[in-house]
Amino acid sequence: MPLLGCIADDFTGATDLASMLVRHGMRAVQVIGVPQAPLPEADAVVVALKSRTIPAAEAVAQSLAACEALLGAGARQILFKYCSTFDSTDQGNIGPVAEALMRRLGAGFAIACPAFPANGRTIYQGHLFVGASLLNESGMEKHPLTPMTDANLVRVLGRQTRLGVGLLPFAVVEQGPAAIRREMARLSESGRALAIADAVTEAHLMALGEACAEHPLVTGGSGIAMGLPENFRRAGLLPARTDADALPPPGGFCAVVAGSCSRATLGQIGLARDHVPVLELDALATPDAAALAAEAAAWMEGRLEAARPVVIAASAPPERVAALQARLGREAAGALVEEALAEIAARLVARGVRRLVVAGGETSGAVVQRLGVRELRIGAEIDPGVPWTHTTIPAAPEGLHLALKSGNFGARDFFLKAFAA
Repeated sequence: MPLLGCIADDFTGATDLASMLVRHGMRAVQVIGVPQAPLPEADAVVVALKSRTIPAAEAVAQSLAACEALLGAGARQILFKYCSTFDSTDQGNIGPVAEALMRRLGAGFAIACPAFPANGRTIYQGHLFVGASLLNESGMEKHPLTPMTDANLVRVLGRQTRLGVGLLPFAVVEQGPAAIRREMARLSESGRALAIADAVTEAHLMALGEACAEHPLVTGGSGIAMGLPENFRRAGLLPARTDADALPPPGGFCAVVAGSCSRATLGQIGLARDHVPVLELDALATPDAAALAAEAAAWMEGRLEAARPVVIAASAPPERVAALQARLGREAAGALVEEALAEIAARLVARGVRRLVVAGGETSGAVVQRLGVRELRIGAEIDPGVPWTHTTIPAAPEGLHLALKSGNFGARDFFLKAFAA
């Protein structure tokens, strides 16, 4: 039975979370969509939903269904995982889902902490920083689906829920688990059912995790998960593991498909141009998914190798994205790119690609659905938050290695070093 049941609001976030748990000694499996019984054997099961940008009521319904499946399998604690940049709108979906899960679990209080210092996401006095920049000055204010224009997460979360939202400030978190527990009790007694937790270092995240050992629900980014496995070890429920990240050996051709328009992914594509074959699709010039897929299929002929990847990208700078959205509408523009890249990924696998990197949360969701992936065994990290995973699908019964990368994650050379890892 899983000790920890996790619900992630997108596919790359689920992989990021599962990787964190593996790094801290839990065997983790990621399942795609609301799982059906029986669940795979693992210390932690991470349910990957594509619920970040759907209507809030649908996100709540899917999250509650996932929660029921995890509780039915015996999970002792639930973790609701969202992006380290708190991607959401004033209508949700973080607040509504957290509120519904608290109600289902009978939780009187829960923290909200998307911090991930290893990737430059820190929270101080309730304000989220991306590197040295406030969230609303980091480029996230131009996100095509969830523009983040306010760095004060207490305000942001407060606009999404009817529950009172407070702050676990740096001065308290710095003092450690006992002080954190006292402040959480005080906040709860004062009518604050949710609290943004400051965290600037991994030590802060470990302290927060320990303080939440008895909480039925924890919410945050993957960073908050680093302190949870030790709680189960202290309780005698989780043995020490040295092989939690073991995967079968890789083989076959290798490729990258990218749909993210983040600064990080655009930089990764830029560096890759100097080293490997790169095809940059122009959805604005060719707003037809089938035509884009056909262009990619013709281009990949004779270029696939086991020693180096090919990169096929539909990523674009903000002005091109805005122009496409103005022409087609926001939802249709996103759907066009996702459909094209999902079909391209299927064609790559059909031609023998067995190591595939996918960049972008929405793109990753579309690709795994198109390939028919149902679960992923989590392996070692390439960069913080991005592990290799392994699955079997009808088109690759011998096994397929996948790396599902959040658009904002990974060093500039990620697309190159992933295949040397």
